[in-house]
Amino acid sequence: MKITGKTIFEISDCIRSLVRDGDLAPGDSLPPVRDLAEALDVNRNTVAAAYQRLVQAGFAVAQGRLGTSIAYPPTTGEQEGTSLETPLVNLASGNPSARWLPNPVELLASNPPGAFLYGEQTILPSLMELAEEWVKADCPAQHSIELTHGAVDAIERLAAAQLVPGDKVAVEDPCFLGSISALRLAGMKTVGMAVDESGVLPEALEAAIASGARAVLLTPRAHNPTGCSLSKRRADALKAILAAHPGVMVIADDHFALLAETPYYSVIPASTQRWALVRSVSKGLGPDLRVAVVACDPETGDRMRTRLAPGMTWVSHLLQAIVVAALRSPAVRQLLGDARDDYARRRSFLRTALRAVGIDTPAPAGGFNLWIPLPDDAKDIAYELAKRGWLVRIGNAFEIQDASQALRITVSDLEDEVALRFAQDLKACLA
Repeated sequence: MKITGKTIFEISDCIRSLVRDGDLAPGDSLPPVRDLAEALDVNRNTVAAAYQRLVQAGFAVAQGRLGTSIAYPPTTGEQEGTSLETPLVNLASGNPSARWLPNPVELLASNPPGAFLYGEQTILPSLMELAEEWVKADCPAQHSIELTHGAVDAIERLAAAQLVPGDKVAVEDPCFLGSISALRLAGMKTVGMAVDESGVLPEALEAAIASGARAVLLTPRAHNPTGCSLSKRRADALKAILAAHPGVMVIADDHFALLAETPYYSVIPASTQRWALVRSVSKGLGPDLRVAVVACDPETGDRMRTRLAPGMTWVSHLLQAIVVAALRSPAVRQLLGDARDDYARRRSFLRTALRAVGIDTPAPAGGFNLWIPLPDDAKDIAYELAKRGWLVRIGNAFEIQDASQALRITVSDLEDEVALRFAQDLKACLA
């Protein structure tokens, strides 16, 4: 391997060529800045800037005292809804039940949007009106509203609007798969915050901010994977901590709002300079409806709008028309209510079945899933369950820092007799 060059661009381009040609592989360490500067007879600042350019481009990783190494190619990581064709009983998907999703074709037919061209309003006035009504009681009066392609897209766009690669973002630990992937691919560093049945622990939030977190991502209701929701007391405690740090961006991912079983308690203080409240329709109307409402401070809204402008990546008006029709439909509102009750009943039934065989679980306050802490290695238990015909999601897929010896079980389509059988098989695997 021979690195050449005299300028920042020549040195960084040479290293990129070495990676492309296979002379440098992911994980390989680059020479210390001082050594390479001496070898090339250039100023150390030139080499340091070349390395920084590679880090910003995603070709290298800065590791402090350990130096700089070649980055591994980005991957999507674990995803929801995989292995749909598995012969096993699939309790790992994280999906809603199709039987509770409205028919988008019928909804679109009831509210055809007509033709739209470049340069027209990116948000339908009818949807803007509904969105404003949906968020106005839960966020500061001075706010902007934008639409994104779902909650995860919103998180990535919000990070890009106000953060830079390398910034720390505090998230729940365990954390939703999509949020982990979005922040990682955006170049952010995640800092885990422990949770209990009432949400993020205040001391965990304080520690994350003390460690240098520039933003905090919280799930106020139906946290995925644990199902916890913020109590009013906990939300007030978190808000008080955040109020002392107005420069820390606060993102509330209220992804389960359409199906929520608990009230929304805000964690956004009046003093916070940068904030956002995200509400997606995917859980209630279907994952393929890539629409989320983002209420945020005006500056963040302006920054997001530059990438969601007409002619670029606005949310399809066809999708918007479906959402408008759904939110205005009494039949859909009834469907959402029935779905909420059904998911709650299935979670409760499985939890009761597990407790009957001696397996206790936290009481979730919402969501499609049940979180089952385990006394043994989750991978071993998942393997034993697979031999008995079950596909489950292990907890370490959601972990940030702490090892999660747990299973996340999706109950959306879990029939009672199947739940009873699963409880018995899990008990046998733990014996």
